[in-house]
Amino acid sequence: MVRKTFGDPVAEDLRYVVKAVVGEENFIDMHPNRSNNFCCGGGGGFLQSGFPEQRQYYGRLKAEQIMTTGAGYCITPCHNCHAQVHDLSEINDHKWETLHLWTLICLSMGILGPNEREYLGADLKEVDMFHPESAM
Repeated sequence: MVRKTFGDPVAEDLRYVVKAVVGEENFIDMHPNRSNNFCCGGGGGFLQSGFPEQRQYYGRLKAEQIMTTGAGYCITPCHNCHAQVHDLSEINDHKWETLHLWTLICLSMGILGPNEREYLGADLKEVDMFHPESAM
């Protein structure tokens, strides 16, 4: 969406949303970024192509870029990026958790359901979680 279509203005819009949700002090940017960011290697049908080793090999640059940040989470705006970046975290011994942007937005609004927390790390799994037994 950013690199090949709408460019840096959309990147800035996405950064605004992420910083509003996680707090600017928790935002770690990748380098290079915005329109110059690296592709994860999962888009354009490659995720479903049946060549996982080649896809993972292509994604190694993105994995290195993510690991360089030292961040515990990598936020992805689309399902192809999410699947690829999550896969890259698994072959890199879960150096980061991969989250959909909508997951964080819903979590920040207090409307993320119990079955939508699969990709949250232990530090966020219980945030705003309603426990019926505690309401009694």
